[in-house]
Amino acid sequence: MRSGSPTQLVLGDRQVVVLLVSIIFVALCGIAYELIIAAASTYLLGNSVYQFSLTIGFFMFAMGIGSFLSRLIVDDLVKSFIVIEIVISIAGGVCSLTLFIVYAYVTVLYVPVMYFFIILIGILVGLEAPLLTRILSHKEILRKSISDVLSLDYIGALIGSVAFPLLLLPSVGLIRSSFVIGLINILTAVVNLYYFKTQVRSTRLLTWISVCVLAALSVLTAVGSRLSSFAEQHLYQDQVIFRKQTPYQKIVVTQNSLDSRFRMFIDGHIQFSERDEYRYHEALVHPVMALAGRREQVLILGGGDGLAAREVLKYADVRSVTIVDIDPEVTRFAAGFPALRTLNKDALRDPRVKVVNADAFNYLQKSRQKYDRVIIDMPDPHNEALSKLYSREFYRLIANRLSPQGALVTQSSSPFFARRTYWSIASTIGAAGYHTFSYQVTIPAFGIWGFHLGRKIPVSLTDIRLTVPTRFLTGEVLASATVFGKDVSRIDSPVNTLLEPVIYMLYVNDLRN
Repeated sequence: MRSGSPTQLVLGDRQVVVLLVSIIFVALCGIAYELIIAAASTYLLGNSVYQFSLTIGFFMFAMGIGSFLSRLIVDDLVKSFIVIEIVISIAGGVCSLTLFIVYAYVTVLYVPVMYFFIILIGILVGLEAPLLTRILSHKEILRKSISDVLSLDYIGALIGSVAFPLLLLPSVGLIRSSFVIGLINILTAVVNLYYFKTQVRSTRLLTWISVCVLAALSVLTAVGSRLSSFAEQHLYQDQVIFRKQTPYQKIVVTQNSLDSRFRMFIDGHIQFSERDEYRYHEALVHPVMALAGRREQVLILGGGDGLAAREVLKYADVRSVTIVDIDPEVTRFAAGFPALRTLNKDALRDPRVKVVNADAFNYLQKSRQKYDRVIIDMPDPHNEALSKLYSREFYRLIANRLSPQGALVTQSSSPFFARRTYWSIASTIGAAGYHTFSYQVTIPAFGIWGFHLGRKIPVSLTDIRLTVPTRFLTGEVLASATVFGKDVSRIDSPVNTLLEPVIYMLYVNDLRN
C-alpha cells in the first residue's frame, strides 16, 4: 500500500457487481469472526455475557481505528482491499484453533492473544467499508456509493449472524468455522484479483500468495475434525471418545485409560462421572420420591442422560415419566450410546418414559398436565439462559403443574464453592410459595453438592422413607445431609427473578472467591 496522488479508476459494470457482492461477503465474515472469538472464549472461560460484550465492544472500537486509518491509503485502493482480505483470511482463519491451543498449553497468555485477534481483525474489517466506498465512488456519486456499501454491509452482517449459530456451528464446529470463514475471505480476494487484474500492481505475487492461503485453508478445513480433536484432547484429562456440537451446546464424553470409566461434559462443565454418578442421582431423586403421597406422574426437567429416570423407575407405582430436555442430541446419545444405556439401564426406552425436546420454561407455560413429583436436573446457572431456570417465576410455573401434595427438587450447585448461589436458590424457592428442605452430600467428582426440596406444606425427615434399593443413600445419610457446617450454613442471599437475574453474577463471583 503506497501513498501518493490518487489515481482515477475506471470501473466496468461487472467490476461494480463484484465489489457490491464482496461487501456482503466481507460483512458476513466480519460478524462471524466476532461470534467465533466470543463463542470460543465463552466455551473456555465461561461467562457468556462478559465474553460477548467485551468481544463486540473491542471489535467495534478496533473497526473505528481501522476506519480512521483508511485515510492513510491514498492510492492502489483495489490492491489494498485485496491485501486486507488476504491478511484477514489468515488471521481470522486460524484464530479459533490458536485460541484453543494457547488455552491448553499457555493458559496465562489466552486473554492477551484473544485481544490481539480481536483488535487485529477489527482494524482490518474497519478498513474494508471505507475502501470499498471510495472505490465505488469512481463509478457512482459518493452519496450513492455510501448508501450501497452500508446497505449491503448490514445485509451481510445479518446473514453472518444467522448462519453462524444455525448452520456453521452445528455442522462444522467452532474451529472449522473459522477455516470456512477464512476461505470466504480469500475467495473474495481471488475473485477481485481476477476482475481487476489489469488495474492491480503485483498481480502475480498476490495471486501466488492467495493460492497458497486458499490451499492451506482448504487443507485445514478438510482435516478440521482432527485438529479439533487435537485441540480438545488437551482440555480434558482423559481420552475424548465422543464429541458433538449441537445448536445448543458442545457435548464431550471422555474415557479414563486406567479403569475405562467415562465422563460427560457439556460446554466444558462436567455433567457426571460414571464412577460416582449414583451418589448424585440418588440424592437428587429419592428424597422427593420417598415422600408420602401419590407419585404416579413424574416430570424430569433436564436429565436427558436418563440417569435420574433410572432412579425414578425403581418405584413400582410410577405410571408415567416425562423428560423435558432441550437438546435432542443428548437424549438421542443417551438412548444409543452402549455404555450410557448400560448405566441408565435403558431408562429412555422404558414404555413409561416419554421424552420431550423443548425448553423447560416454555414447556411449563404451555403444559396443562399435573405432576406429583418434579425433578430439576439442570446445569448450574453458569450463563444467562440458565438463570431463568432458577427464577421465582420458574418455580411458580412448576407450582401450577403440581398436584395438591406434589413436590419438587432441584440440584442447587455447591454450598461450599457457591455458597451464595446455593442459598439464593433456597430463597427463590421460598419466595415462590414453597416450604424448603435443604440438604448436601459429598460427590467425589463435584465435591460437596447441594439440593433443595420444595413443597406447599412443610417437609421433615420423618416424611421421607426410603423403600427402594440404593447404593449410597440411607436414612442416616440423609439425616446427616441436613446438617450444615458453619462455613456452608444458611446466609442471606437475594431472590432470583426474570427481571432481576442476580443468580448468574452470584455464581460467577462465588467461583472467583
